[in-house]
Amino acid sequence: MEKLQPKLISCLKGYRGGQLARDVMAGIIVAIIALPLSIALAIASGVGPEQGLYTAIFAGFVISLLGGSRVQIAGPTAAFASIVAGIVATEGMQGLAIATILAGILLVLMGVLRLGSLIRFIPRTITVGFTAGIAVTIAIGQVKDFLGLVFTHAPVETMEKVEAIAGSLGTMNPTALLVGLLALAILIIAPKIPGLKRVPPSLIAILVCAVLVALCRLNVNTIGDLYTVSSALPKPVLPGISLQSILHAFPNAVTIAVLAAVESLLSCVVADGMIGDKHNSNMELVAQGAGNICSALFGGIPATGAIARTAANIKNGGRSPVAGMVHAILLLLVLVLLMPYASLIPMPVIAAILFIVAYNMSEWREFVSICKTSPKSDILILVLTFVLTVVFDLVVAIAVGIVLSTILFMKRMADETNVVRRDTAPANVAVYDITGPLFFGAADKLATAGDPGEVSAVVLCMQSVPAADASGIHQLESVSHTLADRGITLLLTGVRPQPMQVLQKAGLYESLGANSFFESEEAALRHVTAL
Repeated sequence: MEKLQPKLISCLKGYRGGQLARDVMAGIIVAIIALPLSIALAIASGVGPEQGLYTAIFAGFVISLLGGSRVQIAGPTAAFASIVAGIVATEGMQGLAIATILAGILLVLMGVLRLGSLIRFIPRTITVGFTAGIAVTIAIGQVKDFLGLVFTHAPVETMEKVEAIAGSLGTMNPTALLVGLLALAILIIAPKIPGLKRVPPSLIAILVCAVLVALCRLNVNTIGDLYTVSSALPKPVLPGISLQSILHAFPNAVTIAVLAAVESLLSCVVADGMIGDKHNSNMELVAQGAGNICSALFGGIPATGAIARTAANIKNGGRSPVAGMVHAILLLLVLVLLMPYASLIPMPVIAAILFIVAYNMSEWREFVSICKTSPKSDILILVLTFVLTVVFDLVVAIAVGIVLSTILFMKRMADETNVVRRDTAPANVAVYDITGPLFFGAADKLATAGDPGEVSAVVLCMQSVPAADASGIHQLESVSHTLADRGITLLLTGVRPQPMQVLQKAGLYESLGANSFFESEEAALRHVTAL
């Protein structure tokens, strides 16, 4: 069993100055990328811009320090934006802090209990569906600032935002739209210009548009018009926690914990493929929990592994957690020294950055590929999860998606289980070939063996039965009693280890007797002939 040991410990063994230099450079570049994203994602989450930096600083440092990945970069991510915005709108910052701390505790427990591997049981169709749904909700949430609309109230739910947008189109600010389009053009074109490839396009868009709006005194809202930007270091504050507040916040905590676990471990898997390493999933969950607790105590929002920032870290030479720690420290310096300048950033630019974030996280190519190549059941789960995420929320989407996936999987497995009577069996003997798992979803198919007609023996060939559960064994027991009442001998052949173990625990092996079990069908038929 893998030990709960941070990757930092193994990475520092044989650590050299050359790798330190590469890690520091990667950390600086990732911090430059994370700066505008942290501010933009904080605003999309309904909190102040500096709280995005608090998250990247405190959660980012702790998760790199304790994490189970060599290269994971953590901070605020787009996946949390709509969830956090909903919690803040209904429960306030205190409600969010309690939910985040509870989520952190749940994540630590998940890691300590070695539940990291269970994340793989969430089907890819569900993760693609809710990721695409979150991308749509983020994009819808930015239309207001991109068009410079004026809302009469602050809608919380996505569909309410759609209605508010439709009802406010007459208030559109053409200047805001032009600034947003300029930012969008920079974000799309800048990465294609050779000399600008290593400069984050979001930083270029912010600098160009902020200067343009300030010098031309354009009628466009900036961050400073809507938020009070603070460069003060946050002080740790424990929110007022009571049994009632814990119970009230628990559903939100579960949502945050599950999403943080899924996204962080997916990011780790991607990173493993890029550097040829293997992460410690349980240690990563412990680190994610500790990071989220720390973020909440210092005024931040939920954090998780950020795939894009992690990939940027790897591409720029980061190979140890030191890079992530450097990224957090540099953002701390930015918070103290440069944060007041964030008030000059135009809101349409933030919206444009989040449009690109939403597009990049939407995984629309995989969405389309699943729709083209997968079974109808997978397409149903994908589309349903997507729609429920947009129309309702992530909790409903994941819950319904998992339940439906489980039901459809059981049906698929039940369809794979068959009990077929062989036409070429000897006289007075009924031979049944059983294929597939003998579980509650398919146990009733075994009932046909209980009515074989006028025969002296029934042979069940079970070499193609990989597993059985209590329902399957109960049905087998029922068949054995029916046959025994009619004086028909029941023989089983090729029983594999797992079904045999269940048979023994249920007492059916003992009641049938060891002379009813044979390694092969031929041996069973020879036994019948000798009777």
